[in-house]
This record gives sequence, structure tokens and C-alpha cells, in this order.
Amino acid sequence: MMGPSVVLRISFLLVCLLLEVGMLWGQQENRDVYVVYMGAVPADTSVDILKENHLQLLASVLQRGQHAEKTLIRSYRHGFSGFAARLSEEEALAISRKEGVVSVFVDPIYQLHTTRSWDFLQQMETDPNPDSDPASSTQASDTIIGILDTGIWPESESFSDKGMGAIPSRWNGTCMEGTDFNASNCNKKLIGARYYEGTGSASPRDERGHGTHTASTAGGDAVMQASYYGLAAGTAKGGFTAARIAVYKVCTFNGCSASAILAGFDDAIADGVDLLSVSLGPSAYFRPDFDKDPIAIGAFHAVAKGITVVCSAGNYGPDASTVVNAAPWILTVAATTIDRRFESDIVLGGSNKAVSGQAINFSNLEKSPVYPLIYGGSAKSDSSSSVESASHCEPGALDESKIKGKIVLCKHFQNDSQKMLKIEGLNNLGAVGAILIDDLEVAVATAYVSFPATEVSSQAAEEILTYINSTKNPVATILPTITVTKYKPAPMVAYFSSRGPSPQTSNILKPDIAAPGVNILAAWIPSDSSEVPQGQKPSAFNFDSGTSMACPHVSGIAATIKASNPTWSPAAIRSAIMTTATQTNNDKASITTDSGSTATPYDYGAGEVNPTSALQPGLVYEVGTEDYLQFLCNYGYQSSEIKLITTIPDGFECPENSSKDLISNLNYPSITISSLMGNGRKIVNRTVTNVGAEEETTYVASIQSPPGIDVKVTPSKLQFTKNIKKLSYQVIFSAVNSSTKGDLLGSITWSDGTYKVRSPLVVSSN
Repeated sequence: MMGPSVVLRISFLLVCLLLEVGMLWGQQENRDVYVVYMGAVPADTSVDILKENHLQLLASVLQRGQHAEKTLIRSYRHGFSGFAARLSEEEALAISRKEGVVSVFVDPIYQLHTTRSWDFLQQMETDPNPDSDPASSTQASDTIIGILDTGIWPESESFSDKGMGAIPSRWNGTCMEGTDFNASNCNKKLIGARYYEGTGSASPRDERGHGTHTASTAGGDAVMQASYYGLAAGTAKGGFTAARIAVYKVCTFNGCSASAILAGFDDAIADGVDLLSVSLGPSAYFRPDFDKDPIAIGAFHAVAKGITVVCSAGNYGPDASTVVNAAPWILTVAATTIDRRFESDIVLGGSNKAVSGQAINFSNLEKSPVYPLIYGGSAKSDSSSSVESASHCEPGALDESKIKGKIVLCKHFQNDSQKMLKIEGLNNLGAVGAILIDDLEVAVATAYVSFPATEVSSQAAEEILTYINSTKNPVATILPTITVTKYKPAPMVAYFSSRGPSPQTSNILKPDIAAPGVNILAAWIPSDSSEVPQGQKPSAFNFDSGTSMACPHVSGIAATIKASNPTWSPAAIRSAIMTTATQTNNDKASITTDSGSTATPYDYGAGEVNPTSALQPGLVYEVGTEDYLQFLCNYGYQSSEIKLITTIPDGFECPENSSKDLISNLNYPSITISSLMGNGRKIVNRTVTNVGAEEETTYVASIQSPPGIDVKVTPSKLQFTKNIKKLSYQVIFSAVNSSTKGDLLGSITWSDGTYKVRSPLVVSSN
């Protein structure tokens, strides 16, 4: 039998053990995932040694009882150096002070920015060449597009490898096996597929549809007789059908973690992709600086390796200064409409007058106007707080007895309950149809599928309200959706597309370019049964809207340019796309926003992308690594920080006069000056490289000066020869008078009679 002293000692040891376990548990509970970014991979360092260095650094800050191997989530060892690990706030702070660490930040969650579009772009050509169709090229291609997204549905016809040659020998990637995904799911079209811990099921398979949609838009094979239950019937194809595709599943239903995004970039660089398409980004209201932004970090190192990175501009429009992914090494894409509209009209009783509406529904209502029609504001329930709430058909605001068996006319504003919640409420109360009044989102066709619903502008709604108020028993019907093509005007900048200027880079125009991003038909996952008309199987194609859809359009075009010009740099490819863009619509008028106002470079950058002209730009604006180093100096980074981020030339130091005002001198295809005050004067330098067919040629500048600004180009002629491929010029901006205010717009166009090379000018007094 144990004596009292032994029992006391054992009790004391148990208490100590429980306290230690509790401390360790508390340490685990108070940990977040942090990303530790360490810049460029040191020269002559193997991936194994680099991982060991990461573990040693991690171990140096961990508390007692913590093991580096168990704390480490992933190590970045190919395109750049760093790791993700579970750390306490104190440990993260300690590691940020270690030598060789650029930045440490909590793992943020980024969001996704969520057929005929290519035919429309071809029709928009200013000088169409019927023998050249970049979207349907069947030539053998070794160009590889990497897609950072939600994964892929490999069985889609869009990823058929019929007629494709052997996979390029330089490809270093893999086809990871996982849940419902085998190595055999990859082929000569889909040559790589990876997934990362924490991105849903342990598989590259797409569970959301977004990644399948973007991949097929960028480089999908041509699929004939594609449609969404008969709508938008035709051939669905990617921007460059001959491209190879590699997917990196970095997103789930809940978003995309920075640690997974960086892993995708790191692997893609090592795998050997030529281009990366990234349809996701941070919130416009949470913009990390470049050294804490996983997309800016990954893209910087990708571009340094010659990989073009195309990103969506964000879906935070139409407010100004909402553009994201605005680093100058990224090609940033805004979204526009195409010349296709999905009409679902309303037929009113009496005269049988048709009122134009737009939505996607497969209405089974009678074609004749026989259904009672009521305004939501006239159907207020006793418990509803206001007529205004009822007029918006907010859930709980309507009286069931007043709307049952009727079509209900409802207002809809941006801050209302979601449209589908309203429709669900109306359906549950027995309404047979709904008409939503929506001026902001009217250009985007909402998919209501089986429920008869359509959307009208407030102007069209006035007709309907006038009819309701003019008769005792108003009746109407809603017609099922039909596809209308050659709609004018198009393109228009979509309301949701994020606008410039960028608060981060006000002396660089962002977005760079615009492309179709509204109601785009592309491959989808057949496991999605959320919106299936009665008696139908899930569609293999679906509509989606967002700058997410615009981004892969430009990615496909960039891949086409890369295939035709394998040695071109990412900057040259961006330049070709921007300087050949169009600013006019299919009515031969200036492009507008979908609200009707004239679009500006803050809406669409250089303009709407022009696929064929981009293949032959004439001149390009090159930007090298040293130019980006100078940008980082002018942005505010110190030489000591830049030396960690990337390998720099011997003796490089940031100039003492580094300033954000000097960012305008980055050799960008657009020119932006953010603060020309009073009678100020500004000189900007640019250098162009001749890539046209003629080595001996002379380009002449034509200037459209911004109002109130005198613009001079010197020299005004550039004469290229067999030995002179690059020439520089200066642009001198002078304010005519001190009262000049606001954002002033213009352009410079260089032409040799064959090529036109246009740069937008944006001068701001702010």
C-alpha cells in the first residue's frame, strides 16, 4: 500500500502532466496558418536543402513541445522560397525578424471572380482576315496553359485530345491521382492536374464547375452542337484550341487560400507552363501589399521565368478604384458583354403588347396573357413593415392570398435580398411568375430555369405599371427565353467589372484590357443538378458571368501569340494585346458601359481585345526584370528588401530620388500620370521594339491630346532599320491652364501605314 507522500508525489506529477498537455493544446488552439515568404530561391540550392532550411528556421521559433515537421504545411522550393505553417502570433512575429525573410502574413482566403464570344470577337476585327482564326487553330502546339482554379472535369468533350501530338518533352508536371480521379484521366490535351491539402476532396476533380468553365474557355477543344438546354446553340471552343492544359486546384466552395495559391504558382513554374490563367483575387476592400499578396508574389516569379500571368480584375464594380490584381507584371482583365441577348419578354393583356425582358427561364406558361398581374407594393402582408419592402418582394413582405396564381412585378436593388431568395419566396406563396425591375444588372441574364421569371429596366417597368393602373383586371404572361444574336450595342462594360484607378498603382493604368465576361457558355460539371429543367439531365455546358470568364479569353489569345512567337516575353505579349485593342462597338460608336455612359480607360484599360490584330502588333513595349526592380524602388521598397525578393545585378541600388511619380516611366503600353497639378509639366520616356514584317520602316506618331493638356512627342518619327530594332521617344505633358481638373483622356498612335500601335493616355490632377 502506497504511503501519503507517494500518493502526493504521483498527484503532483499528474497535475504537471495535465498542465503541460493543456498548454500544448492551448498552443495548438491559438495557431493560425501563416505564409512565410523568403523571395527568390538561392542559387545552387537543391529543393531538399531548401526544405531543410525552412524546417530549421521554423524550429528556431517554436515553443517547447512543438515539432517543425508537424507544424509545416507546405514548402515552396521551385519558383521562389518560403513555406506555410501553423504558428502563434508571437512565433510569426519572431520569424518575421529572421534574416532572409521578406514577409510573414496570415493565410488569407481569396475569392473566385465569378461559344459565341469568340465569333463575336472575330466580327469585331477592324481588318478581318478570313484565313486566320486564332480560336480554331489546328496546328500542332506545345503551348501549355496553367489554370489556377477549382480543378477540372476531365471527361468533358472540351478536353478531348483527338488529333493532338505527343506531350512536349520539356513538361515536368504530373497527373495526381485522388478521389474519383486517375492518372488515365489526363491525356495529350489535359497534360497535368494537381490538388492541394484543404482544397476540398483529395482530388483534382472539379466540384464547383468554375475551373472546368475557365479551362475550356482558355484552351478547350471545339465542341459542336453545344448549348444550355437549347439556348446559345453552336460550337463551344477555347481561345486556343491547340493548347495543352494543366490544372492546379487551389480553390474550394469557400474560396482559395493564399498558401494553396502559392503552391500552385510554385508547382506551375517547375512544371514548365508557358502561361497562367488566374480567375480569382482578393477583395477590393482588402488589398495586401505586393510582398504579402500571393498572386503578386507568385506572378512576379513566374514572369521572371518567362511565364505570362493573366488575372481577372475583380467583380466589385461599378465603383471606382475597385480593381485588384494590379501589379504591373500581371495582365489584368475587365469584363464586357457580347452581341448575344437572352430575351424573355412579357406580353400584356388588352393590346397584347410585348415588353422586352431578359433572363434565362424555360417558362411553361400559356403564350397568351391570361395570368393576373399585380405590383408587389399592392400585395403587402399585414405583418410587413412597409409598402416599400413589399414593392421589392422581400421575403415575408407579401400576402399569399393576394399573389397566389398571379405574376408579380417587383423592384430589385443591389442591397436587397438575393434574387433567388425572392423567387423562392414567391414560388412558395403560389405566384406563377415574376418580373424583376433591375437597372444595374439588366445586362446579365439570371438563370431562373424552371420558374417563369424575367427582368426589365425601370423604363420598361413604367409601361407595365401604366398598364396595371389603367385596367381593373390586368393580365400578362412571360415567354420562355430565346437567343438573340447580333444584338447592338456590344460590347458594353459589365456593371460588376472592377474599375480603376488602382489605389496601389495610380501611375499605371489598370485594368489593362477588356474581354467577354457576361453569360459565357463553356464546359460544366454534369454532377451539378441545382438548376436542371424538369425532365432534363444536367447540362455539360453552362453560362457564367464575371471577370473570371473574361480572364481566360485573354489567356487563350496570349497562348495563341506565344505559339506563334515562342521567344516573346510576357511584356511583349501584353503589349501586343493592349496596343491592338479596339475602343468602338458593333454600332461603330464608342464603347459604353451597360448603364449607357461612355466607357473610359478606367473601365476597359486599352479597350476590347482584338484576337487577330494582336498576332501582328508591329511594335511592342518590352519590360525586363531590371525595369520591375526600378518599379519596386519607386513604389517604396528598399534595396535590402528587393535583394531578398529576387536576384539583382551586381551593384544595383535604388536611386535616392525614387518616387511613386516616377512609376509613369515604366515602359508600359499605356501612359498614366496621376498628379499633374496647376501649370505643371511632366516628361515620360518609352522604348519600342520593331517586331513587324518590315525591318526597314518608319512610324509616325498621331496624338489625341487630353482636354486642357498639351502633348508633344519627340521624336515624332521612328525610323527602324535592319540594325536598329529598338528606338526611344519622350512624351511631354503640359497643363494649358491651372484650372484643368479631373481625369483627362487621350491617346498616342504610332503607324507605318500597315500597323497601328495605340497607347491610351490618362492624366489626372488628383
